[in-house]
Order: sequence, then C-alpha cells, then structure tokens
Amino acid sequence: MKSFRCRVCGNPLFFENSVCLSCSTGLGYSREEAEIVPVDARGRYIDAAGLIWHVCRNLNLSGCTWLSRFEGGQCSACELTRVRPNDADARGLSQYPVAERAKRWLLVDLDRLGIPIASKAEDPDRGLCFDLLSSVAENVTIGHADGVITIDLAESDDAHRVRVQRQLGEPYRTMLGHFRHEVGHYVEWVFVEGTDRIVEARALFGDETADYQAEIDRHYSEGPPSDWAERYISTYASMHPYEDFAETWAHVLHITDTIETASTFGLTNVSGPGEVPRFREFVTEVWMPLSVALNMVNRSMGKNDLYPFALPDRVLDKLDFVASLLSTR
Repeated sequence: MKSFRCRVCGNPLFFENSVCLSCSTGLGYSREEAEIVPVDARGRYIDAAGLIWHVCRNLNLSGCTWLSRFEGGQCSACELTRVRPNDADARGLSQYPVAERAKRWLLVDLDRLGIPIASKAEDPDRGLCFDLLSSVAENVTIGHADGVITIDLAESDDAHRVRVQRQLGEPYRTMLGHFRHEVGHYVEWVFVEGTDRIVEARALFGDETADYQAEIDRHYSEGPPSDWAERYISTYASMHPYEDFAETWAHVLHITDTIETASTFGLTNVSGPGEVPRFREFVTEVWMPLSVALNMVNRSMGKNDLYPFALPDRVLDKLDFVASLLSTR
C-alpha cells in the first residue's frame, strides 16, 4: 500500500481516513487516481477533467470512503457486494465494515497489479460479486462459485477467527487473507481455465477436474501428505489443485503488497516485481530477507511471525507461474 498525504495540509493519511485529523478536510478515495482526495462540505470532488464525484452513500454503513460518480450512489467497490446483512441484523451489521474494508484493500491490490475486474452487472457470465453473509441466521461456507465469492462475516470477530484457526492448525488466518484466497479461484476460472495456460497449470498444481468433494473428504480424514512441506505453501493447499492455486495466488498478493508498503516507508529499495527479471528472484532476493526481518521485529514485540511460511523450490515455481499471469493483463 502506498502512503498518502492530505492535499490541503500535507498531513500523513491512512487508507481508511474520511477526514484529515490535522486540518479537518473531508476526504474520499479516487479509484481512478489511486489517491485520497479532498472533498467539499457536500462530499464532492471535482477531478482534473471537471467530472464531479461524490462520497459513497455507504460511508456511515460500512466506512466506505470511495467516490461514486453519482450523488447518493454507491462506489464501484460497493457495487460488487451483492448481498449484505439486513438492517435488522445488528450483529451482522457490526461485522460488515471489517469485510468491506478488506474487500476495498483487495481491489486496490488488483488495480495495482493490472487485473481487470468486471462486475456481474457488466458481465453476468464472467463478472465478479460478493455475498457477505451473516452467520447469525444461517451457516455460511466461505467459497467461490462462478464469479460469486461468499464470505462469512463471523470471521470479522477476532475470537471466532482465532478459535477456527487453532482448530484447523493454520499458521495464518485473516479477513483479507480470505478475500485474497477466494479471488484466486476467480482468477484461475477466468484467466487460466479454458486458455493455453491450463496445461502448464496442471503440470504444477495438478488436475483441477479431480473430484473436489472426494479430495476434501480425503484431506480431513487422512491429513496432508507426509512431504507436503516440500511441495505446497500450506497444508490447505495440498487438499486439491484448486486450493493450491488459490493459496499461491493469495501469497503473490501478500508478498507484492507488503513489499510495496515496505518500499514506501523506506524499508527496501525495490517496490515491485517488475524491477527484477523473474518473480522467483523477487521472492528470494527481496521478500525472503525482508520477511525474516519482519518476523524478528514481531518476535521482539512478543508476537507471532508476520509471515510464518517456508517457500521451497516447488512453491517458488508455482509463485512464478501465478505471477506470470500479471504480465499478460
């Protein structure tokens, strides 16, 4: 994530700021400019072309600061949410802003990497949308199907999420991680399946047509293969080729975003994978030393490792393939 400053007073800003804490200027996020911009008392911003933008109508509902083309309208990020908690679901609504914030961060990831995203309204067959469901009234399974990503809002609750993480023996579990993983399924569906990249993908990840339910049952009854650490980035990735791809995709986003943020704040002089010949080298020469340092910083504060993963050669090959999809966009 890049750093932002108030255009009025120069004060540093966080991505979620709706008001500058120094000069009290109202703020909005312009997706077109990838910048936080000042808005007037009516929540309007006029861009260089003279177009008038308005703060999203969901500012007070979900904390959304993004700009919409229409007064009283939703921004392009909120338009991607197909289902949210109903107004009578107080618990679901309290969890909803955490998911929307993670979704907006994901979209900045995708914009930065040049991954085009069409909404279901724009492309009913291959577009993307999100169902952000409250598990207060129903059992929710996180997943992706035909461009619909389902997220369980209970994952917004730290106690719930940590409990599930411990039950499953996972080294990492966050709301942003869920969004990055599930959009990996969407990316494979749109940009790999049915293309000339599918043969190479199968050579690395396996045959994605393998029976998914059977592989889930095998995974939870037998556990991961004994040599999983030599071939997979996580035990979950060993469950099915679909999950291997999605986990690998999520790590490409983890790595690129964290390095860009580190570069912004002067922790490394490389900001993106385009500055080295291959993504593998980006990982081994930039990410691995940085992640070790960040892990040690966390340990210095008595915290768990920021990045608790090992990256063997086979995983580096997979990361290299997934990152190569970025250069074709």
